[in-house]
Amino acid sequence: MDTYSIFREFADSWGLLGMFLFFIGAVLMLFRPGAKALHKDAANIPFNEKPCRDDFTGSAQIAEDIK
Repeated sequence: MDTYSIFREFADSWGLLGMFLFFIGAVLMLFRPGAKALHKDAANIPFNEKPCRDDFTGSAQIAEDIK
């Protein structure tokens, strides 16, 4: 039996079962009761940053902001 056939048999049986179990585990982790707060925090990440300034005061002001 060649290597391709061995890997093909594994993928058709145990590989498929493993991927299916991984998918079910990922879905269960996604919809667990304690995950709602984490998802809400992740959804608000773009809004947590400081807003950009409209006026550009030059490199001296940027250097002060970095300090």
